[in-house]
Amino acid sequence: MKNKRSVSRGAGLSEEESLLNLTPLIDVVFVVLIIFILISPMLEIDNVKLASSSALQTKQAATAKSSPVLIHVDADNSIRVNQKKISLESLLSTLQKEKQRAPKEVPQLFHDKKAYFGTYQTVKNALEIAGFEEVDVILQPGSS
Repeated sequence: MKNKRSVSRGAGLSEEESLLNLTPLIDVVFVVLIIFILISPMLEIDNVKLASSSALQTKQAATAKSSPVLIHVDADNSIRVNQKKISLESLLSTLQKEKQRAPKEVPQLFHDKKAYFGTYQTVKNALEIAGFEEVDVILQPGSS
Protein backbone atom coordinates (compact mmCIF):
# COMPACT_ATOMS: atom_id res chain seq x y z
CA MET A 1 0.00 0.00 0.00
CA LYS A 2 2.83 2.34 0.76
CA ASN A 3 4.21 1.66 -2.69
CA LYS A 4 1.02 2.79 -4.42
CA ARG A 5 0.98 6.16 -2.61
CA SER A 6 4.50 7.07 -3.58
CA VAL A 7 3.84 6.17 -7.21
CA SER A 8 0.66 8.25 -7.46
CA ARG A 9 2.11 11.26 -5.61
CA GLY A 10 5.52 11.42 -7.23
CA ALA A 11 4.76 9.72 -10.55
CA GLY A 12 7.72 7.39 -10.19
CA LEU A 13 10.12 9.96 -8.67
CA SER A 14 11.46 9.87 -5.17
CA GLU A 15 10.31 12.57 -2.74
CA GLU A 16 13.62 14.42 -2.90
CA GLU A 17 13.52 14.72 -6.69
CA SER A 18 9.95 16.04 -6.83
CA LEU A 19 10.60 19.05 -4.56
CA LEU A 20 12.19 22.16 -6.01
CA ASN A 21 14.09 24.70 -3.96
CA LEU A 22 12.79 28.14 -5.01
CA THR A 23 14.79 30.11 -2.44
CA PRO A 24 17.65 31.12 -4.82
CA LEU A 25 15.16 32.25 -7.46
CA ILE A 26 13.21 34.34 -4.96
CA ASP A 27 16.45 35.86 -3.65
CA VAL A 28 17.50 36.93 -7.13
CA VAL A 29 14.08 38.45 -7.85
CA PHE A 30 14.20 40.45 -4.61
CA VAL A 31 17.72 41.71 -5.33
CA VAL A 32 16.68 42.88 -8.81
CA LEU A 33 13.57 44.54 -7.36
CA ILE A 34 15.61 46.37 -4.71
CA ILE A 35 18.11 47.56 -7.33
CA PHE A 36 15.28 48.82 -9.52
CA ILE A 37 13.67 50.67 -6.59
CA LEU A 38 16.99 52.32 -5.71
CA ILE A 39 18.01 53.25 -9.27
CA SER A 40 14.68 54.42 -10.73
CA PRO A 41 14.52 57.78 -8.88
CA MET A 42 17.99 58.61 -10.16
CA LEU A 43 17.04 58.18 -13.81
CA GLU A 44 16.21 61.35 -15.67
CA ILE A 45 13.43 60.96 -18.18
CA ASP A 46 13.73 63.36 -21.08
CA ASN A 47 10.57 65.21 -21.95
CA VAL A 48 10.03 66.32 -25.50
CA LYS A 49 8.13 69.59 -25.60
CA LEU A 50 6.89 71.19 -28.77
CA ALA A 51 6.94 74.95 -28.94
CA SER A 52 3.98 77.19 -29.53
CA SER A 53 3.83 79.39 -32.65
CA SER A 54 4.72 82.56 -30.74
CA ALA A 55 7.81 80.99 -29.18
CA LEU A 56 8.90 79.67 -32.57
CA GLN A 57 8.72 83.07 -34.22
CA THR A 58 10.93 84.67 -31.55
CA LYS A 59 13.71 82.14 -32.23
CA GLN A 60 13.24 82.03 -36.01
CA ALA A 61 16.04 84.45 -36.87
CA ALA A 62 18.67 82.26 -35.21
CA THR A 63 17.59 79.08 -36.97
CA ALA A 64 16.96 80.66 -40.37
CA LYS A 65 20.70 81.01 -40.90
CA SER A 66 21.28 77.28 -40.53
CA SER A 67 18.83 76.04 -43.20
CA PRO A 68 17.32 77.61 -46.32
CA VAL A 69 14.28 75.29 -46.12
CA LEU A 70 12.00 76.23 -43.21
CA ILE A 71 8.65 74.50 -42.77
CA HIS A 72 6.15 75.79 -40.22
CA VAL A 73 3.02 73.96 -39.13
CA ASP A 74 0.89 76.42 -37.20
CA ALA A 75 -1.68 75.70 -34.49
CA ASP A 76 -4.50 75.76 -37.07
CA ASN A 77 -2.62 73.08 -39.13
CA SER A 78 -1.75 75.54 -41.88
CA ILE A 79 1.63 74.96 -43.54
CA ARG A 80 4.20 77.55 -44.52
CA VAL A 81 7.38 76.85 -46.46
CA ASN A 82 9.90 79.69 -46.18
CA GLN A 83 7.14 81.97 -44.84
CA LYS A 84 4.90 81.31 -47.86
CA LYS A 85 1.55 79.74 -46.94
CA ILE A 86 0.83 76.67 -49.05
CA SER A 87 -1.92 74.06 -49.26
CA LEU A 88 -1.51 70.33 -48.69
CA GLU A 89 -2.02 69.76 -52.42
CA SER A 90 0.92 71.99 -53.38
CA LEU A 91 3.18 70.79 -50.53
CA LEU A 92 4.89 68.03 -52.50
CA SER A 93 5.63 70.16 -55.57
CA THR A 94 6.93 73.00 -53.36
CA LEU A 95 9.24 70.63 -51.49
CA GLN A 96 10.50 69.11 -54.75
CA LYS A 97 11.41 72.61 -55.98
CA GLU A 98 13.21 73.30 -52.70
CA LYS A 99 15.11 70.01 -53.07
CA GLN A 100 16.27 71.07 -56.55
CA ARG A 101 17.22 74.52 -55.30
CA ALA A 102 19.13 73.26 -52.24
CA PRO A 103 19.86 69.54 -52.72
CA LYS A 104 22.27 69.11 -49.80
CA GLU A 105 20.34 71.07 -47.20
CA VAL A 106 18.41 69.57 -44.28
CA PRO A 107 14.97 71.18 -43.88
CA GLN A 108 13.86 72.40 -40.48
CA LEU A 109 10.33 71.64 -39.32
CA PHE A 110 8.66 73.88 -36.74
CA HIS A 111 5.53 72.07 -35.56
CA ASP A 112 3.19 73.84 -33.16
CA LYS A 113 2.18 71.81 -30.12
CA LYS A 114 -1.52 72.44 -30.84
CA ALA A 115 -1.31 71.18 -34.43
CA TYR A 116 -2.35 67.64 -35.24
CA PHE A 117 0.16 64.80 -35.44
CA GLY A 118 -1.37 63.82 -38.78
CA THR A 119 -0.17 67.11 -40.26
CA TYR A 120 3.36 66.31 -39.13
CA GLN A 121 3.10 62.86 -40.71
CA THR A 122 1.85 64.36 -43.99
CA VAL A 123 4.76 66.83 -44.07
CA LYS A 124 7.27 64.09 -43.21
CA ASN A 125 5.94 61.82 -45.96
CA ALA A 126 6.07 64.67 -48.50
CA LEU A 127 9.68 65.39 -47.49
CA GLU A 128 10.63 61.74 -48.08
CA ILE A 129 8.91 61.64 -51.47
CA ALA A 130 10.60 64.92 -52.45
CA GLY A 131 13.98 63.29 -51.81
CA PHE A 132 15.00 64.71 -48.44
CA GLU A 133 16.69 62.05 -46.35
CA GLU A 134 16.73 64.04 -43.11
CA VAL A 135 14.61 66.63 -41.37
CA ASP A 136 15.38 68.63 -38.24
CA VAL A 137 12.33 68.89 -36.00
CA ILE A 138 12.75 72.05 -33.94
CA LEU A 139 11.46 71.56 -30.42
CA GLN A 140 10.71 74.14 -27.75
CA PRO A 141 13.57 76.62 -27.78
CA GLY A 142 15.63 76.82 -24.62
CA SER A 143 16.03 80.05 -22.75
CA SER A 144 19.05 81.93 -24.01
